[in-house]
Amino acid sequence: MKYKKIEEYIKEHLDGKIFAAYGCSLGGSVVSLLVSRQNIHINHAIIGSSDMDQAPKWLAHLETALIMPIFYPLITGKGGRLIKKVFAKKMNNGNDSSDYIRRFMEIMGNGSGIDFSFISKESMKNQFCTDLYTKVGEHIQVSGTTIHVFYALKMGEKYRKRYLKYFANPDICEYDLRHEELLLDAESWIKAVVQACGMA
Repeated sequence: MKYKKIEEYIKEHLDGKIFAAYGCSLGGSVVSLLVSRQNIHINHAIIGSSDMDQAPKWLAHLETALIMPIFYPLITGKGGRLIKKVFAKKMNNGNDSSDYIRRFMEIMGNGSGIDFSFISKESMKNQFCTDLYTKVGEHIQVSGTTIHVFYALKMGEKYRKRYLKYFANPDICEYDLRHEELLLDAESWIKAVVQACGMA
């Protein structure tokens, strides 16, 4: 598993301790695992509005099979002309949602000028599937570690319940935003991270 390699690196190069770690989407689950396993120490663990989905493996594989024909062409530019047309229309509607979709697609590579065609379908499939079935435990709490959750209110109240289920005493930082929207504004994201770490 990737988190074991991260632990090994931190132990070898950083004396097993880091000041802060940020993770969004699957990264949020990875940061949660790093904290709960206690093989390394993190002072500030920041979860970036991760959905913290946890599904059985069979369901994760099914959902992955359904979503891959949409996401793979969008990210890599390989095929999927119809899907690209649909998203291009959504991005150019001129409303608040279209701006969010456009900025999100840019950060994912679409329109950024970055060539993501090297990403294999198998690699993307593994990442998406792993995100769905990675289990992080419940009521995670480690002495000397503060878990900050950047909670995007527009994701819905069920996500707050998940954060309170998985983390014993999280510092929930509320933002009137959509999923990972804070990450789309680099200046605001940096300010939020600096504040969470008590460095403002």
